[in-house]
Amino acid sequence: MKEQWSQYLQVIKSVVKPALGCTEPISTAYAAAVAAELLQQCPEHIAVQVSRNLYKNAVGVMVPGTGEKGLQIAAAAGATGGQASAGLEVLKGITEIQVQQARQLIAEQRIQVEAVDTEEFLYCAVTATAGDQTAYVLVSGGHTRLVEKRLNNKPVFQLDENPCSQSSSTGNVCSCIDIDIASIYDFALNIPAEDILFMNEAARLNNALSKEGLDNAYGLEVGRIMQANINKGILSEDLINRIVLRTAAASDARMGGATLPAMSNYGSGNQGIVATIPLIEVAEFVKASDEDLARALAMSHLMAIYIKSHYPPLSAFCGNTVTGSGTAFAMVHLLGGDFSQCCHAMQNVMSDCSGMVCDGAKASCAMKVATAVGAAVRSSLMALSNSAIQEQGIIADEVEQTIRNIGEMICSGMVDTDRCIINIMTA
Repeated sequence: MKEQWSQYLQVIKSVVKPALGCTEPISTAYAAAVAAELLQQCPEHIAVQVSRNLYKNAVGVMVPGTGEKGLQIAAAAGATGGQASAGLEVLKGITEIQVQQARQLIAEQRIQVEAVDTEEFLYCAVTATAGDQTAYVLVSGGHTRLVEKRLNNKPVFQLDENPCSQSSSTGNVCSCIDIDIASIYDFALNIPAEDILFMNEAARLNNALSKEGLDNAYGLEVGRIMQANINKGILSEDLINRIVLRTAAASDARMGGATLPAMSNYGSGNQGIVATIPLIEVAEFVKASDEDLARALAMSHLMAIYIKSHYPPLSAFCGNTVTGSGTAFAMVHLLGGDFSQCCHAMQNVMSDCSGMVCDGAKASCAMKVATAVGAAVRSSLMALSNSAIQEQGIIADEVEQTIRNIGEMICSGMVDTDRCIINIMTA
């Protein structure tokens, strides 16, 4: 196998992972679980410090298995019932007794959470005490990226911070490899099928989450409401509406605290959903094989990772925009389009949705998911008719430059927007 393709597979496997619940509170639950593991007992007190961006994405979302929102319950649940070895699925085995213990810690004011100014957008430091024992855990640069562990102020673990190592931060995941859109396209279409079929696990997990969101009431019920209006004859049951409602339903369930994992992308379950569910529907529509679906999923997920590597993993920019553009690229491919038309679809989505801001993770993210995938479908149909947005606003003549423009807009132009959103949310 080409070394470049091996690197691409490593990138996918490093940031396309099952995640139970919104990854920002789960990151805190994970850090607390690691601290409890260090203490070898449940902590009596827990102090949590998180970056403001992590705080923004954690305060309004349900924590799976607890029926509650926010960082206090996430930290407490991680400490009482978390499985550190499970990573982003740290709370998958939590029991009602352990949830009650977590609530008791909060009721007794034994959990303190503070948002702090940090250079790292993904940052969570947990200090936990039990008797005369103190554990310190730092997760930074990725939702489960352990940087430091200390017990009674003695080092237990220190991460090698080499940006090209397998433990590099989420933001550096593409920094030491040769990658661009054309290379991703070639990789997804030509890598041996047996090396890429694992991508269909994303379809299995996110499909189950979508079904859960349609079968049961979660969040704003965006998907269920669309389905109800199809049943009434107000909406038609066409491919576009099927894609939107099924993708939104998966987000409804995820943000509403369902105890099923999503296959996440770059630390986001919603973006993993957006990169997956539309392609399941299109593959079914065109009667694509399992191999064809796996190749499209690899294309979609890696495109999203590549674009998101141009800006911080947490910002004022809703990442569903660029994930939707990667999905549109793969959607056009499944519908018979060529490489040029796939690129047109990406341009169209980024023009349509680039103004969508991130004001924290919450139930209404399902609406932004619906917006992104709706734009992806429209953009794909336009691209298949050779209708493309070029040299308009931040959209350049060529898609690689558009991606760089998006990165510059976020890194240079949206810093104050991000700060303003966080100030509003924490006022």
